[in-house]
Order: sequence, then structure tokens, then C-alpha cells
Amino acid sequence: MKFTREHRIISDPPIAQLLFSDTRMALVWLVIRVYVGYAWLEAGWHKVTDPGWVETGKSLQAFWARVAAVPVAPAKPAITYDWYRSFLQMLLDGGTWTWFGKLIAYGELVIGIALILGAFTGVAAVAGGFMNMNFMLAGTASTNPVLLLLAFLLIMAWKTAGYLGLDNVLLPFLGTPWRVGRPGVAQQQLAPAQKAL
Repeated sequence: MKFTREHRIISDPPIAQLLFSDTRMALVWLVIRVYVGYAWLEAGWHKVTDPGWVETGKSLQAFWARVAAVPVAPAKPAITYDWYRSFLQMLLDGGTWTWFGKLIAYGELVIGIALILGAFTGVAAVAGGFMNMNFMLAGTASTNPVLLLLAFLLIMAWKTAGYLGLDNVLLPFLGTPWRVGRPGVAQQQLAPAQKAL
């Protein structure tokens, strides 16, 4: 078998193109995006209005202390991975909850607003998924598994998930996935140029 350096564009199967690249699915992604965005907005609003998160950070300190504690056997610890427990213990020992509480509270709020408005949807979904993963690593399931799955889907559909939102205006000026300066011009109109490559 001979390997060549020939470059090829491997197209997605039709179902993937429909789900993640076709603007006809934008309404479905709008519903999912707003659902996830509202969950983040609600969680963030709860925290930014709580002095224990944004002023003293004591709420975050209490959470970290609770999940990082190693219970007496046979009880199982909240955190499965020792490296993550050590990470949280390092944050506790460093007194970082004072500024980290603000970062989490306002981060959740910004993620929620960005998803609801459809502004930089893919980036907001990555940030939300990262926070979901950290909450789960800390032993908190709650809604995090479902929100993480939906974040993965929004990341995969980043081109169309914000199409019925600000991404339709913001992303063209960045040159992706539509042409620079031409809001609403779908990527399929770029297909002839791609075929020439």
C-alpha cells in the first residue's frame, strides 16, 4: 500500500450534513441552544446574586471542602479521581475561592446569555461543557450529564446552531463559516470554490 500526500476533503454523510450543517435544522438548534442557555443563565443568576459566591467566595469554599473531604471507609468519596481532589485541595490551600467564585458565577451568566442570543455559540458551548465536566469531576451529577451531551451537540452544530441568532451577523465578519462581511450567506455557496481545491 502506497501512501501519498494528496489532500482530500472527506464529506460528511448526508445525515450529519442535515443535522450539523443544514440551516433547515437551525430552528431545532435554536430550541436546544435556548434551553441550555437558560439553564446556565439561571444557575449564574443564582450565584451572582449570592454574596457567598461573588463577594466572599465562601459558598465555593464550602463546596470544595465538602467534595474534597475523604470519608471514613466504607463510605465512598464524592470525587473519584485523586488528581482532581488534589487539584481542588490546592485551590483550597491557596485561598482562591475569593476570585474563583466570581469567575464561576459570571462565567455561567455569560455562557447563558451567549447561548440564548446565539453569539459565538460554539465557543459558549465549549465553555459550558468544560464547566459541566468540572462539576461532574467534583462528584456533582445534577443536570450536568444532560447539559454536557447537549453542549457536545451544539459544538458539532456550531455552524447552524447560532444561525437564528447573532452568529449570523458576528461570524461572517470573522470569515467563518460564511463569507466575510456578508451575513446570511450560507457555506453551501462556497462549495464551488472548495471543489476547485
